[in-house]
Amino acid sequence: MPELSNAIEIRDLEVRYGSGHKAVRILHGISMDVPTGRTLGIVGESGSGKSTLAKTLVGVLRPSSGTVTIGGVGVTAARGAQRSQLRRAVQMIPQDPFSSLDPRCTIGQALAEAIDPRGANVKKHQERIVQWLETVKMPADSMYRYPHEFSGGQRQRVAIARGLILSPAVVIADEITSALDVSVQAEILALISRLRLELGLTMVFISHNLAVVREVSDEVAVLYQGEVVEHRPTAELFDNPEHEYTRKLLSAVPGVPGFSIEPETSPLAAS
Repeated sequence: MPELSNAIEIRDLEVRYGSGHKAVRILHGISMDVPTGRTLGIVGESGSGKSTLAKTLVGVLRPSSGTVTIGGVGVTAARGAQRSQLRRAVQMIPQDPFSSLDPRCTIGQALAEAIDPRGANVKKHQERIVQWLETVKMPADSMYRYPHEFSGGQRQRVAIARGLILSPAVVIADEITSALDVSVQAEILALISRLRLELGLTMVFISHNLAVVREVSDEVAVLYQGEVVEHRPTAELFDNPEHEYTRKLLSAVPGVPGFSIEPETSPLAAS
């Protein structure tokens, strides 16, 4: 896909569920950009429209009006080869990796399928699979094991590897630490922080937790009842929140989060 100053451009986006007089508007006229190589944090309470936005970005939901453009391609207008290109260029890391991993498939099969859905050949892609398992700090022999054999944090590492193995133009991370305890959250956030810098990822990182978003985001957009009420560089938003709802969210963040980000080394760093 062509390199642009903005990897994602959203203009006047509205999403409704239902039709006619029963239609419920979930997203209200959202407009914002995500520059290439940057991470935008989306934060808001349950029901604010975060997951609806994520599903719209990956093309699962069609907007009622407005546009989403990724890499210069309109998400809703894409057809044929362009649509296939977008599916590979925009990858989502899910909230619950256990439900997104087929329990009948080994981790190697899951990663091979991500590389080539029509011909998931573990042996053919073994070197690449091992490289990515090691990158997310999983042992190489994990490829022969099944999802139920791993902890929640380990499954999330596999989900991250699966989301990044295609070198996507855009990564959507939807509440990927919400089901993990604090110590495991720290490990996953450290991993994401390292990879986004090393790989120059363009990412939309969605969470209800401002403390989590602060650790990995260049900018933060605050979503309230389907509207973006504040969108600013992360440090500015935390130091001087302008909207009452943002101040309310910040008041719930502990003064010292229960985790810290420590640098990690990566097998990709030497490649």
